[in-house]
Amino acid sequence: MAVLKVIEVMASSKKSWEDAAMTAVKRTSKTVKNIRSVWVQDQSINLDKKGDVAEYRVTTKITFEVGK
Repeated sequence: MAVLKVIEVMASSKKSWEDAAMTAVKRTSKTVKNIRSVWVQDQSINLDKKGDVAEYRVTTKITFEVGK
């Protein structure tokens, strides 16, 4: 039996929600090994003063194995 842990990671991107999700995974993988899955729990957009998209944001749940 494997032991799994879930952490919540928030990330942002000026390009897209997909890029924000990949940013979360890439940043997390620098310190967390054995990532099993990523669930995008929430998405939001920050707008600039003109009403244009300034930033895409995601809240993710990242699951990784910590032991067997």
